[in-house]
Amino acid sequence: QVQLVESGGGLVQAGGSLRLSCAASGRTFSLYSMGWFRQAPGKEREFVGAIRRAGGSTYYADSVKGRFTISRDNAKNTLYLQMNGLKPEDTAVYYCARANLGTVVLTAAHGYDYWGQGTQVTVSS
Repeated sequence: QVQLVESGGGLVQAGGSLRLSCAASGRTFSLYSMGWFRQAPGKEREFVGAIRRAGGSTYYADSVKGRFTISRDNAKNTLYLQMNGLKPEDTAVYYCARANLGTVVLTAAHGYDYWGQGTQVTVSS
């Protein structure tokens, strides 16, 4: 059983920054692509960003491109999301997730099999 634990959320003013972390249990973290999703109240869960298992390729939603950066440290079994230039519309619960082996398209939630419990990010105007 894989456990994913997010941390780093909080309250920040518009224009500020936060760095989210996702610690993964187990010894196979480096074998899997990982992603970040978010869900705002009353809205569907949406893709934020993803990174291939070797860390060579990253993907972002248009809404965060240029402001957010996803990275990973396979030696520490940890996934990161650096969020800069935060906007009130970034307010949501942020989830990290592990992609299924063989998942090619990383932007869809159905391609992921393990999810963290989420961390709240609130951006005030």
